[in-house]
Amino acid sequence: MEYIPNILFAIILVLGVGYFARNVKKLIRNIKLGREVDASDNKSQRWKNMARIALGQSKMVKRPIAGIMHVIVYIGFVIINIEVLEIIIDGLLGTHRIGLKVLPESIYGFLIGAFEVLAVLVLLAVVVFWLRRNVVKLKRFLSSEMKGWPKNDGNIILYFEVVLMCLFLVMNATDTSFQELGSGNIISQFIAPWFQGMSESSLHLIERSAWWLHIVGILVFLNYLYFSKHLHILLAFPNTYFGSVEVKGKFNNLEAVTNEVKLMMDPNADPFAAPVEGEGDEMPAKFGASDVMDLNQIQLLNAYTCTECGRCTSACPANLTGKKLSPRKIMMDTRDRLEEVGKNIDANNGEFKDDGKQLLGDYISNEELWACTTCNACVEECPVSINPLSIILEMRRYLVMEQSAAPMELNNMMTNIENNGAPWPYNQMDRLNWAKEE
Repeated sequence: MEYIPNILFAIILVLGVGYFARNVKKLIRNIKLGREVDASDNKSQRWKNMARIALGQSKMVKRPIAGIMHVIVYIGFVIINIEVLEIIIDGLLGTHRIGLKVLPESIYGFLIGAFEVLAVLVLLAVVVFWLRRNVVKLKRFLSSEMKGWPKNDGNIILYFEVVLMCLFLVMNATDTSFQELGSGNIISQFIAPWFQGMSESSLHLIERSAWWLHIVGILVFLNYLYFSKHLHILLAFPNTYFGSVEVKGKFNNLEAVTNEVKLMMDPNADPFAAPVEGEGDEMPAKFGASDVMDLNQIQLLNAYTCTECGRCTSACPANLTGKKLSPRKIMMDTRDRLEEVGKNIDANNGEFKDDGKQLLGDYISNEELWACTTCNACVEECPVSINPLSIILEMRRYLVMEQSAAPMELNNMMTNIENNGAPWPYNQMDRLNWAKEE
């Protein structure tokens, strides 16, 4: 009987971590459905980007109110959860506040005191976030793609944070031995009087209940991440590392097409000569992307990392002028389709069974793709280095090179380039006529 709580704790911990590991494995499987891409270049720059953007939150604070609040929640969440290590050790060994046995009382008190202050700051930040979403109703949270689950998800995670922080403070406030130390109870000392007059056994019951609910809540939160936009808490780090280090606006040319164009422009080239092995002359099986499997693994990682914050859409000139395009929706649609494909594979013993759907058409329309001005505003705005433009361009490439489905204006321009060597509908001999005096 003495060890039943420890055994129960171990079972809950194994189940919680095990289910999380299972979902992580599924996540990696889904991302690997994409094309492999070489991201081994510029390693030092990539590490700097990860440290500056993911760890340092440098792009978040460009919008001060949301940025500062996010930094508070981020720091609070990370640092307060250091205490989870103590909870896990206590739960497995049956000890109580083992930190007091391995650390000097002053240091332990300083740490717990800091955790309590951060918990209050997190609560204040969460309240601000909730008000911005549900009372102020910022425009970027009211888009059509933010109805239903995306809207509820944003609120659910805020409620999670409130409950976890309150449980932490109540746990400390009702721990009589901790309160008697008079060290570290910076906030909980003001909560303790709420429980004044209760018996020692009642206080112990509340403290133990808060302790159990806190650790179980953290495990539930951990496993909720896979189904939530808050997966970026974990994926922001690899995503910023693998993010593009190329100058914005650089187009990803297909080497095979480039070589063919060079061949056409070289008067001395033999069009019937066999291609030289290793020169990239092999044509891809498919130009561009019509479904998630045609995208590369970094683009699929981008989709899972999307925070749904809407900064990209709020900066998109096409969206601001009333066009249908929303870069946030592009990422959400890509993730939703990837999840659908993953469930298809799970249901068919590891094989994908054609479901008659694809990303292009069933999720993202041609109208959305052609509304994009390729200005890179969405790429610049994203706080975690997501690149919606790269997906848009790959799908445009498919429309042009596989389906010849470009808008009329673009087809006219390409016809002019083919016939006249320029985008304008004038013969090469007439190009300078504008300069002649009438």
